[in-house]
Amino acid sequence: MNLYTRVRVFLEMIKFAHTIFALPFAFTAALLAARGLPTLAQTGWILCAMVGARTAAMGLNRVIDADIDARNPRTVTRAIPAGLLGRGAVLAFCALSVALMLFAANMLNPLCLYLSPVALGFILLYSYCKRFTALAHVVLGICLAGAPLGAWIAIRGEAPLPAFLLALGVLFWVAGFDILYALQDLDFDRRSGLHSIPAKLGVTGSLWMARAFHLFACGFLGALYLNLHLGPFFLAGLLATCGMLANEHLLLRGGNLERLDAAFFNMNGYISVTLFVATLLDTL
Repeated sequence: MNLYTRVRVFLEMIKFAHTIFALPFAFTAALLAARGLPTLAQTGWILCAMVGARTAAMGLNRVIDADIDARNPRTVTRAIPAGLLGRGAVLAFCALSVALMLFAANMLNPLCLYLSPVALGFILLYSYCKRFTALAHVVLGICLAGAPLGAWIAIRGEAPLPAFLLALGVLFWVAGFDILYALQDLDFDRRSGLHSIPAKLGVTGSLWMARAFHLFACGFLGALYLNLHLGPFFLAGLLATCGMLANEHLLLRGGNLERLDAAFFNMNGYISVTLFVATLLDTL
């Protein structure tokens, strides 16, 4: 397998396209922190830091979970258990990604660089969480909440209350949809002794927990709107986001998981982009 093919397989393995879940929230934070448009250099380094962090996170997760993935019928075809990539090659990609993240953080400001090990620590912790706690979904939320928090720090060199309101909104949004995603592995997790909210609460309990988390997400985003006295475009984006989250749960009502892909991938991609576009319109 040549280098191009290895890179293509690696990007498919880490679902590189799903960067769209968190990246728009980073740019939303950058717009709010700058109170206008950030510089081209700031935008570029935030992009590099985000791509590096997420690529490293997903790559490490695939290496750490390779043995579990090999036993799970849903994940047995992933690159490492299928023999398409070796662990060493994936770790090499991860090392390059961490280097990109750290370099970008250094180019943004010293605080970003100093806090980078904290972000990497949570990234590593998440990959092990399912082995000992059902709160892995919350830890994943913390990891992705680092995107807007880090972007705010990148622009302002500090993290005031609005930065945390946005980060908490992202945390509960991510934790909620990760609970829904984990419903696919409910039976496997129980048989394997792995921990998750679906394995602990079952389908009905998990659906209610995800609904509660998404209500919290809407509440924190609403608090952000009020705290910063944002304009009508952000309000429209916020209302659209609440509507899409409600629709996500309507698709899964009664425990019908046949529409899980539409609820998880399509709706959540729309949500992050919608809030970013709304913030950009308000800014302009």
